[in-house]
Amino acid sequence: VQLVESGGGSAQTGERLRLTCETSGFTFEDYKIGWFYQAPGKERQEISCISKIEGSPYYADNWKGRFTISTDSAKSTAFLMMDNLQPDDTGLYYCAVEPLRFTRGPRCNSPFWWGKGTQVNVSS
Repeated sequence: VQLVESGGGSAQTGERLRLTCETSGFTFEDYKIGWFYQAPGKERQEISCISKIEGSPYYADNWKGRFTISTDSAKSTAFLMMDNLQPDDTGLYYCAVEPLRFTRGPRCNSPFWWGKGTQVNVSS
């Protein structure tokens, strides 16, 4: 199993970045996939989670309305579009997956596999 994030980098306040999570080694549609954020020295937080069985993705309040999760099942890839970036968005961004058969509800509560993360730096 592999999850590889890309698309991080530097941005100015108000700019946009799109993160990509390329996956392999499992059946993409049988899993939830989520994006997580970790600020320096802080715990990792769930940003968003998406699956084929939920009507709409889950978003944590901190990012609702600014970040958008999407997937391309044909390419086993997930994306996180980050709009109106702020300096507080600086940190590491991870994607992670958990099997649908072991989970309930819209959130990614217990990811099985994680990527190594991609760094985002937002300056004012």
